[in-house]
Amino acid sequence: MGAFHAYDIRGRWGVDFDRDTVYKTGYFLPSLLGCRKVAVGRDMRLSSPELHEALLKGLTDAGADVYDLGLATTPYVYYATASKGFHASVQITASHNPREDNGLKVSRENALPVGYDTGLGTIEKWILEGRPCIPVSEADRGRVIPLDLRDEYLAFQRRYAGDLSGLRICADLSNGASCLFVKQLLPSSVEYLCDTLDGSFPNHEPNPLLPENTAMLRSHVLSNGCDVGVIYDGDADRVVFVDEKGSFISPDLIIALLGQFFMRGVGTSPAARERAALRTSGQISGVRALQDIRSSKAVGEYLSPMGVEMHTWRVGRAYAAPKLRDIDGLFGGELAGHYYFKDFFYSDSGIMASLIVLDIVAEMKRRGRSLSQLISEISRYSNSGEINFRVADKQTAMDAVRQHFISSETPSAEMDFDGYRVEFPQWWFNIRPSNTEPYLRFICEASSPELLADKVAQAREIIERFE
Repeated sequence: MGAFHAYDIRGRWGVDFDRDTVYKTGYFLPSLLGCRKVAVGRDMRLSSPELHEALLKGLTDAGADVYDLGLATTPYVYYATASKGFHASVQITASHNPREDNGLKVSRENALPVGYDTGLGTIEKWILEGRPCIPVSEADRGRVIPLDLRDEYLAFQRRYAGDLSGLRICADLSNGASCLFVKQLLPSSVEYLCDTLDGSFPNHEPNPLLPENTAMLRSHVLSNGCDVGVIYDGDADRVVFVDEKGSFISPDLIIALLGQFFMRGVGTSPAARERAALRTSGQISGVRALQDIRSSKAVGEYLSPMGVEMHTWRVGRAYAAPKLRDIDGLFGGELAGHYYFKDFFYSDSGIMASLIVLDIVAEMKRRGRSLSQLISEISRYSNSGEINFRVADKQTAMDAVRQHFISSETPSAEMDFDGYRVEFPQWWFNIRPSNTEPYLRFICEASSPELLADKVAQAREIIERFE
């Protein structure tokens, strides 16, 4: 089986996993998490109904009641899990992966993620060992109970929706699950792309980090004079932004921009007004925020003067969500476009993040400042973005890159909990193995384009020896 990963179960449907894998995962889940009630949602992928049927049979054969949320975004499932006290939930989705893929995102109580190290590895082991799946008696078999929390969920999200009337917005919904909620939260003036549910993804893959998938959005924003573009991934747990010049904004910089809402109360939404009142009364202090190990130094440099204590941690929801809870952080984010909020059960939500950011952008426009100007005040460095290499011996390649650079220059800081992040006075790099794909990922940031180009060239030369 090739579908069990650090964060979730995900891969090519019918190749990396099948109905039997999904059935057994459903069967073993109540035993693993000690629960009798499980919330289940699914995205719009063409294979999702088949996974849904197999998963529900496994869960009910094990004696668990299924509370079926139907078509759902992943954050909607998180909301249901935490707000209604479920001890387990599953979202059927492959997130941003191509249409041939599918998967399962598993959570436990408080919407805490279940990753490979916290349960998925055990399920994989039980499946490989051939642990029997013996259905309970008909009398003890679980029920399937429809559960509709959409109105309640929308009411929760509307707390973050501000006055966007003066803002020209283009939103690309990627034909994904965001179609279920976005139009009910954003004003009717928004210009939409790819805004119908379609699991075949006829316009582009639902991965907003790939330039080819944001091409439509960038072109529309530029040619139609929009102030901002927003694009969601397939299950709406991620969001990416484009400025009024049609330029892609590195998602880690949005972590810094969120400080305008959390620390200064910028915006007109009910939640923004609450933040502003807290600031006025002097109650905002000692705030902690989270970034991943790939984040620009500019994020912390922008937020620290606001009174934010930055924490850096591993990549991925399986690590980020528990870490934000552990540090009692207020908000955080990742380079991949995930944004986490204490007020959203320490979980990530692309739609909630977009409501907050659009409210900030609208308010700043009223003050005469564009999104590109806001980002230019944050971004201070030249950044390579993540560069992927197919490498067989990843650890040896990582060690070689680290040794090469530290042998000629003394690091000012070093982290080794997710690959290596090594910082020097004028530049830094992170090199890490992907948890979901067969890649070694390298990212570098420097004080000048010339220094960046030199360091990337050196790293590339070393890594390519191991390809």
